[in-house]
Amino acid sequence: MSHLLELHDVTKTFGAVAALAGAEIVLDSGTIHALVGENGAGKSTLVKIIGGLHGRDGGDFLLDGESVDFRSTADAKHHGIAVIYQEPTLFPDFTVAENIFAGRQPYTRFGTIDRAEMRRATRELTERLGIVIDPDRDARGLSIADQQVIEIAKAISLNAKVLIMDEPTAALSGVEVERLMGIARQLRDEGKGIIFISHRFDEVFALCSTITVMRDGQHIATSLIADVTVDVIIRQMVGRSVENLFPKEEVAIGDVVLDVEHLTRAGVFEDVSFQVRAGEIVCLAGLVGAGRSEIARAVFGVDSYESGAVTLGGVAVPRHRPSAAMALGMGFVPEDRRKQGLAMTAGVQSNITLAIRNQVAKYGFLTSKLEQGPAEHWARRLQVKTRALDTHAGMLSGGNQQKVVLAKWLATNPKLLIIDEPTRGIDVGTKSEVHRLISELAGTGVAVLMISSELPEVLGMADRVLIVREGRLTANISRADATAERVMYAATHAAGEEVAK
Repeated sequence: MSHLLELHDVTKTFGAVAALAGAEIVLDSGTIHALVGENGAGKSTLVKIIGGLHGRDGGDFLLDGESVDFRSTADAKHHGIAVIYQEPTLFPDFTVAENIFAGRQPYTRFGTIDRAEMRRATRELTERLGIVIDPDRDARGLSIADQQVIEIAKAISLNAKVLIMDEPTAALSGVEVERLMGIARQLRDEGKGIIFISHRFDEVFALCSTITVMRDGQHIATSLIADVTVDVIIRQMVGRSVENLFPKEEVAIGDVVLDVEHLTRAGVFEDVSFQVRAGEIVCLAGLVGAGRSEIARAVFGVDSYESGAVTLGGVAVPRHRPSAAMALGMGFVPEDRRKQGLAMTAGVQSNITLAIRNQVAKYGFLTSKLEQGPAEHWARRLQVKTRALDTHAGMLSGGNQQKVVLAKWLATNPKLLIIDEPTRGIDVGTKSEVHRLISELAGTGVAVLMISSELPEVLGMADRVLIVREGRLTANISRADATAERVMYAATHAAGEEVAK
């Protein structure tokens, strides 16, 4: 009996770089197969080969026992392959129904688009997935979770038999994750084969029956989930044991660096007051949509606020002026590093020196040679993996992109660093490195304000946890008192501990 999908000893090079050097995966109908590995391990390249975006240089690719060689993404879709990405690519001004049937609309006998049939088929597809969504609603403004459901509905309408879910839960809330996992199980039970790519091991172990590990473009191991542990998988992924994922150092806490008083923005957050001291890591925790990122953006000046005050080192930070916040010693690593943290078509060197160009320039002139010293220093210190400093940021793995954003702000020698979701979408080995950097930074006396949706990260790294619920601070929990149960209770209940500075 043949397998649904097979790739064996697949190779792929880009110039002098070997992206794949012996990759393989075998997928059966009616199963969910996890594909894991560090950023840069080759997972995305393998997915792009399966999805028809890249051709392979060598190896075997079989579908239902027959050798295939896709020439385009349309060719892959025609053969029943669908890829659901972390960030869906819908047409924002098309309706839900128009997105599902784009390029293959049904027609009436009069030669006009049969919109009634599109609506009916869309309702049938979404109801089959257990979702109620208006077929006539524009895609613009839909949540990431609903956009992913539309992509899945589109795949089902195309009779896809292989679905690849590439980091589908990275931007979802807990309830949305459960809904997506329920849909995945339903599709599995209908006989679909699913490749599930995730850095979240709890999801992998709850959802998948088999797991394949990649490292450095190579197949390392394929195992039944029941036969392995998280520790085993981590060792296979990174080639070593990550003994301490949260290398938090004990640091003497100094004077107040950031003082936020009664910050209010109508409908977003209200009467927010807290402090962050030198050497202290304070984490804003809470449910997705609670207002954590909005508070951080207001503190840095990206967003405005109606009332309240922000001071840094005793000096008032002007409202809605990021340049003034930077000049006073504030840095901000945003949640969306690709859209807000990096110039994706610029090189690593240019990105690292982006915030210090005035200091690096001589007599008003900036040259590549002047940028090279600081860029090399920070790229080396943060262990950015890149062939050259002029490599475009868009060519780096997610973990290395995050390191470049951190390098950009560390180069400014900040007094306060705000980091929004520091390890979202990056692998376990790089997570450990990022945590080490944050801990080292606090050790030098920098105040750190961190936002995280990952409870282990919150509990492992924070000196204090501030819980945000519906735009208000509902609890202030010390490291010694912080437990998963206590944090989740405060995040989901209106009454919490009284917040004190």
